[in-house]
Amino acid sequence: MRFGMLRATLLSVAVASVCTWVIPVRGQAQAAVASPDSALSIPTADLIQPADLNRLLAGNGQKPLVLQVGSHMLFSEAHIAGSEYAGPGSQQAGRKVLQDRVAAMPRSSFIVIYCGCCPWERCPNMGPAFKVLHDLGFTNVKALYIAQNLGADWVDKGYAVERVP
Repeated sequence: MRFGMLRATLLSVAVASVCTWVIPVRGQAQAAVASPDSALSIPTADLIQPADLNRLLAGNGQKPLVLQVGSHMLFSEAHIAGSEYAGPGSQQAGRKVLQDRVAAMPRSSFIVIYCGCCPWERCPNMGPAFKVLHDLGFTNVKALYIAQNLGADWVDKGYAVERVP
């Protein structure tokens, strides 16, 4: 009987050591342990909320370059007004499109990336795209924190969208 309890305890410790735990911080997600390819690897300080980006885009101040780093099908269905498609961050070809798009830009340029394909903690595109921009030396990059998906967290809130004809 003791062996069974010991085995269950060791199993739970092993599972806890390899799992990614999400800790809510002021309405955002932060990773206690996250793979470098996970959206959870993006520091909380580098996230921007949808309402804040919407205000920036609607205002008269400095507007960021907004790049969608998810699937082209999602971009075609609806994307943030004025945003550009920059390839899926989870794929090498998509990261190359992103690199090519920003290659000539000053490294201090204000860039916001987003995906919106799925809940934040499962997004395969944000972590790799964010890493590419930081590895290239960009210092003013924000990741749009989309908790559920673009429909629920942007479109349904009435924020401006465009569709590819």
